Amino acid sequence: MPRRRLIWVLGGTLLTPFVIVAVVALVAVGISGSELQAQQATLATGTVPASFASMIEAAGSSCSQMSAPLLAAQLYQESAFDPHAVSPAGAQGIAQFMPGTWPNWASAQDGDGKRDVFNPADAIPAAARYDCALARQVSKVPGDQIDNMLAAYNAGPGAVLAANGVPSISETQNYVKNIRILERAFTAPSGIVAVSSVAVRAIAFAYDRLGTPYLWGGTGSVADHGEFDCSGLTQAAYASVGVAIPRVAADQWYAGPHVPRGQLQPGDLVFFAYNTNDPSTIHHVGIYVGGGAMIDSPHTGATIRFDTIDGFGGYIGAVRPYAQVPQWPVGQPTSSTSATASAGAGTTS
Repeated sequence: MPRRRLIWVLGGTLLTPFVIVAVVALVAVGISGSELQAQQATLATGTVPASFASMIEAAGSSCSQMSAPLLAAQLYQESAFDPHAVSPAGAQGIAQFMPGTWPNWASAQDGDGKRDVFNPADAIPAAARYDCALARQVSKVPGDQIDNMLAAYNAGPGAVLAANGVPSISETQNYVKNIRILERAFTAPSGIVAVSSVAVRAIAFAYDRLGTPYLWGGTGSVADHGEFDCSGLTQAAYASVGVAIPRVAADQWYAGPHVPRGQLQPGDLVFFAYNTNDPSTIHHVGIYVGGGAMIDSPHTGATIRFDTIDGFGGYIGAVRPYAQVPQWPVGQPTSSTSATASAGAGTTS
């Protein structure tokens, strides 16, 4: 069957999804893609490695300023859930404790009698304990208590007290902003996730590129001859409507709220992983168009096309991109202006 006719046939089978898209466009008027209805402070399924989920849920109730999604966002910002992470300044483990800070908050939690900064069972509860202690220490500082707590974790409580709020340190300000945005991506929605107002135009971008050859690492640039890989296509589609999502699929997994399968709407990003219990194994992403189908750039030798999400294998979930996403990359420790033993545990994220 000629390619043009194949696209026409597929387009016909997906007519209903595009009718849905039109409805979405009407519903979305005046609704921000970053809005969520009432949420519960529980983790969205699949947002953290399964082996850490119960630890984060338990530690997330350590104080009123803490929640499991907030703690998950902080750990992701610190280390991308890497228990063996070591920053250039010497911060260690999943929570990036400085060696001089760790002994003050360490406690053997896994029954082996050891206080191991590289053991998430010890480090995750310690991070929550330290957060809560910082929250108490800066409780009288004006402004948002959670923002001040996070700033103290990054820059040290002295910096927050001296500044009477989040200090004017660009790393610390970005740290706080990133975690508060990421917190929403880690939170399981208790109601209906708000429809994105830009979904229709993002789909249109991808639709116009049906039949374009796949290119590993392709972002659609002139140098790439307008060709894309999977995440290059989704990034470009949302960039075309003013939403800056990260470059690779595993990071795009945190570019918005996670959407239950029963709430999928056209424009949602749909993800596929080698291990659906571990989001770090995400390897593919497409743009959902309705009717169980997506537009994607699947692999070398293929072209941008329609695929069914059930036929691809390893479906892990979906994300509805926000108009505002974190500054990327995250989870890659860098030197901090305040990386001292007496400063915050996470002074080198």
